[in-house]
Amino acid sequence: MTGELADATRPRRARGEGGVYWDTRRDRWIAEKTVGYDGRGKPIRKRGSGKSPTAALKALSERVRQYEAGLSPGADRYTVSEAVEDWLAHGQTGTAPKTLEENQYLYRLHIAPHLGGRRLKDLRATEVDRWLASLTGNLSTIRLKHLHSALNRSVNRAMARGLVERNVVALCRPPKGRPGRPSKSLTVEQSAAILEHNRGHWMHPYVVVSLTVGMRTDEVRGLTWDHVQVHRNTDGTTGLHIEVWRAARHGGDTKTRTSRRTLAVPDVAARALLDQRGWQARRRAVASGGWADTGLVFTTGRGTPLRADNVRRDFRKVIAGVPGLDPREWTPRELRHSFVSVMSAAEVPLEEISRLVGHASTVVTELVYRHELRPVLQSGAQAIDKVFS
Repeated sequence: MTGELADATRPRRARGEGGVYWDTRRDRWIAEKTVGYDGRGKPIRKRGSGKSPTAALKALSERVRQYEAGLSPGADRYTVSEAVEDWLAHGQTGTAPKTLEENQYLYRLHIAPHLGGRRLKDLRATEVDRWLASLTGNLSTIRLKHLHSALNRSVNRAMARGLVERNVVALCRPPKGRPGRPSKSLTVEQSAAILEHNRGHWMHPYVVVSLTVGMRTDEVRGLTWDHVQVHRNTDGTTGLHIEVWRAARHGGDTKTRTSRRTLAVPDVAARALLDQRGWQARRRAVASGGWADTGLVFTTGRGTPLRADNVRRDFRKVIAGVPGLDPREWTPRELRHSFVSVMSAAEVPLEEISRLVGHASTVVTELVYRHELRPVLQSGAQAIDKVFS
C-alpha cells in the first residue's frame, strides 16, 4: 500500500494527535507530534518510527511519555556503567582521595562485571537484591553498605538529570555480609610486655602512646609537636598533655566533634615522646636537606607522614617475640581497645573511659568495646550479698 492510498483511506486525526507518514528514504512509517515550544517559540517535535503505522504511533507515544516525564534524549539507552562512571567523575566533590580510590575499586570489581551493561530503565529491584545477596559470602556488611550507597548515589544523579524515571536501588537494603575479624584487646600482662619489648625500634614510641593514651590510629598519625604541651601540676611538678585536635583524615579534622579532647600523658608515654624527639633529631641530621619538616610527632625516616599500611606492617615487627602474641592476628587499632581494657581493669568508671577515648556517650563505648569492659553490673548484687549475708 502506498503512502498516498493510506492517507486517502485513513480518517483524519484530531488536532494535537500528530501525523503519520511514509518515509521512502528510511523505508519506515514515521509518526510525529508537536509537544510544546522552546524558549525561542520554535515547536518541539517528537517522532517515532516503525514498520507499520501502529508501531510508529506506539513508538511516538513512548517518546512523548518520556518527554512529559522529564527524561532526556537517549535515556532509554543509558546503562548502569554510564551512570556510575558519571558519578565517579563528577559526583564526588570534596570526597577524600582514599574514598575515591575505594569507589573506583568497587565499581571495577563488583558493579561493572555484573550490572554494568544493563540499561538503567530496565533495572529491577529484585535484580539488585539478587546481586547484593551473591556478594554476601565475600564482602563484609560495611563493604556491602558502601557498595549499595555508591550505586544508589549514581542512580540518584542519573534521575536528577532525566536519564531514568525512578531509583529502584533506593528500594533495596544491603544484606548482612561475611562476618569480619572480631576486635580483641591485650591483657594487662601482655600490655606490660609490649611496653618493655623492642625498645629502640622507631615504632616503639608510637605503640606506647597508642596503648597508654587511648588515641585512635589516625589521631596518633596526625599528632603534631605543637599539640604536645607542658603543664604544671597542682603539686608543683610538670607533666605533658596532648591536645587531640586533629587527625590524619581528609581535611585534618577528628572523627567527631566530641573527639576533640585534651589528655594528660602518663610518665611512660612522656618518656616515649622524648625518645621520639631524639630519634627525629638524629634522622634529621642524617637526612640533611632531605628532611621534610611536617611538624608531625610520628613520621618516616625522612619526616614524611606515615601511611596506615606502613604502620600495620611495622607494628607486627614490634610485637614479634612477645610471648603469647601472633603478630599476624593483631593490628594497631587494637591498642586502643587494649587501653579501654586496662582502664576497666583499673576500675575507672565507664563515663570517664568514654571521655578519654572521645566518645559522645557511654552507649558508644559499651557497643564498640563491650568485650573489653568488666562486668560491672554484677557489683550491685555482690554488694547486697555482702551486706545481708
